[in-house]
Amino acid sequence: MSRLWDRIVTRALVTGGSGYFGALLLAQLAEHQQDVRNFDVNPPDAVSGQFVQGDIRDYAAIRAACDGIDVVYHNVAQVPLARDRELFESVNVTGTSNLLRAATEAGVHKVVVTSSSAVFGVHATNPVTEDSPLAPAEAYGKAKADAEQLCHQAAAAGLDVTIIRPRTILGHGRLGIFGILFDWIADGADVFVIGSGDNRYQFVHADDLARACRLAGERSGPRIYNIGATEFGTMRESLEALVAHAGTGSRVRSLPLRPARLGMAVASKLGLAPFAAYHWLGYSMSLWFDTTRARTELGWEPAYSNEAMFIDSFEWFLKNRGDLDGANRSSHNSPARQGGLRALKAVARLPHAFSRRQA
Repeated sequence: MSRLWDRIVTRALVTGGSGYFGALLLAQLAEHQQDVRNFDVNPPDAVSGQFVQGDIRDYAAIRAACDGIDVVYHNVAQVPLARDRELFESVNVTGTSNLLRAATEAGVHKVVVTSSSAVFGVHATNPVTEDSPLAPAEAYGKAKADAEQLCHQAAAAGLDVTIIRPRTILGHGRLGIFGILFDWIADGADVFVIGSGDNRYQFVHADDLARACRLAGERSGPRIYNIGATEFGTMRESLEALVAHAGTGSRVRSLPLRPARLGMAVASKLGLAPFAAYHWLGYSMSLWFDTTRARTELGWEPAYSNEAMFIDSFEWFLKNRGDLDGANRSSHNSPARQGGLRALKAVARLPHAFSRRQA
């Protein structure tokens, strides 16, 4: 692997370092003897390195944060649950534009931008490679694709920019939509797949993703890397492994494909459930990455399979369940609000409640 320096990178800026993944990446960089700086609109739960408070949409703030920095890891993003098209544009696109311009003017040597598999939408063929055509199917994915285009333009102008595209992220502390899944399984409610659940679906553990970002930050030259687990199966297999591990009586059941997709879309529009288009479009479809480029060029190998990362995430949820409503938590490390899904959860628990009464 071609590295930027013979020495270890010593000055790193993480944008969004107070969020779930940004905080994890910040800690990993610090563990590898890097001098880290966190740029975020929110203060961190735990201080690691220097904290600079600022909004990515404020050019002067991010420009000042880039001074004296060798490598920037850009993770600020408005996530799908926000459903706010204006925020997708101002944070994910304009914010990325600000960061790239600031890094150029500050003489930053390397920028690593965390993108999303949402840039591919519902892809027709698998595995998806770094060169597969982008086809975002909703507003969040389109904003991420637009941000990638800005990265390509900056690279053509001379900035060393690498794009990291993760599959769906799991890991200790990663909740959001998964917080609902873990809550149901912990309470013995049945959980659902759409259709047969035989769609092959790849996840990535946050620790594995952070390591990929760190390694990309040490490599010279613009590049794109798709990052995901190498051991994974179908959505049903992942969930069945988790409910078997939990041992709460929860089972995996199927919902009819078309009515389920329609119901998720309607519930999302009415605000009755925390789904965004990103979720109901992709949950029942197969999507996985070919990670050969990252493994050969970065020397990166994932430590977690789908099954292992689901169990790791669930066990973290159980240990921390009573303390998950902190005011400073990001949308990724707090459970999504269930809304109308609470009624469905009650129904999903009925067969088990009846079985207990019969016993």
